[in-house]
Amino acid sequence: MAVSPLSKVRLVATPSGSELRRTLGVGDAVVIGLGSMVGAGVFAAPAPAAQAAGSGLLLGLAVAAVVAYCNAMSSARLAARYPASGGTYVYGRERLGEFWGYLAGWAFVVGKTASCAAMALTVGAYVWPEQAHAVAVAAVVALTAVNYGGVRKSAWLTRVIVAVVLAVLASVVVVSLASGEADPGRLGIEVPNGAGGVLQAAGLLFFAFAGYARIATLGEEVRDPARTIPRAIPLALGIALVVYAAVVVAVLSVLGAQGLGDATAPLADAVRAAGVPGLAPVVRVGAAVAALGSLLALVLGVSRTTLAMARDRHLPGGLAAVHPRFQVPHRAELVVGAVVAVLAATVDVRGAIGFSSFGVLTYYAVANASAWTLRSEPAARVVPALGLAGCLVLAFSLPGLSVAMGAGVLVVGVLAYGVRRSRAGR
Repeated sequence: MAVSPLSKVRLVATPSGSELRRTLGVGDAVVIGLGSMVGAGVFAAPAPAAQAAGSGLLLGLAVAAVVAYCNAMSSARLAARYPASGGTYVYGRERLGEFWGYLAGWAFVVGKTASCAAMALTVGAYVWPEQAHAVAVAAVVALTAVNYGGVRKSAWLTRVIVAVVLAVLASVVVVSLASGEADPGRLGIEVPNGAGGVLQAAGLLFFAFAGYARIATLGEEVRDPARTIPRAIPLALGIALVVYAAVVVAVLSVLGAQGLGDATAPLADAVRAAGVPGLAPVVRVGAAVAALGSLLALVLGVSRTTLAMARDRHLPGGLAAVHPRFQVPHRAELVVGAVVAVLAATVDVRGAIGFSSFGVLTYYAVANASAWTLRSEPAARVVPALGLAGCLVLAFSLPGLSVAMGAGVLVVGVLAYGVRRSRAGR
């Protein structure tokens, strides 16, 4: 697929000295996406989803997967036409106008910064629960240093993390399904809270799916993005869906909906219930490693969107600088790392997850609306239309506090945009 003339104008107009080097292939892009998707979410999200929907969380997983697929397809088409750092910030700007691109970028940076803090706190909770906040800050500092050294190093480390996490998850699935405690009858669909509970479960599970956005935000660092990104995004999403489905079925068959909903560490509880308590410490290590993988990919994506917004002066222009040796947006990475470290030292992980979900769904709503404009044929608009509707429904099905906080932060961003425009006009 050829890059559009408008896209070429944008790429040529990128400030001198702020271009990024194209080094990532399909395998690298898939691994970076998996490093974020198959992360801490799969170790934690099933429990609150089961609280919301009972055994209907399987329906919630299916709904989340459909919405994620639509978002992935829309993002892939857009990324192939606009292969620049920034993801939906760039797509919304080019297809819908400056305000919508800004809104997407704001929702992504703020929401994913909260998600970074949640992942760092998950590391702390599994590694050293009594000093969770201190460990979380240390993790942020360490991974910011890794990202500072170049995106190729980040991709290499993510490969190791993904391999470890997949091995741990495979062990959980095999042990759970092979045990005498596994009962297929527990997989029957029962929805105690009705459709609203299923949708809330889908919104919570969507938090764990959202990592494929990292592939799109790295569009300026991918070789042959018109082919690589549309192949990498659905491939990463498909692998993650298979893994999630296997884990949810295995854990639910052992613990049941009630036990899963009450679990604080559902995968560790599942292997204990399956009669293999010796595997629980391994699961804890896997959860910590998974959270590190998610944090690594999240900081990578947030810094690239920050770079794109800084190029357009929606954020301070100094954040658009690219390191002459390491070819990374080093100032953006340092600022993002500092903000995440402060949050990791102060916030609560549950509130951060709900708030992040609202921001991410807003981000993808703009992506689908942007993809809607790519073609006039009705068939080409089915996927983005379904994705847009799904994002809005799931966003407003989240717990009320998450919706209120997310909407409030979006309003703050809109006001900041209005002030900036007003000053520019004067």
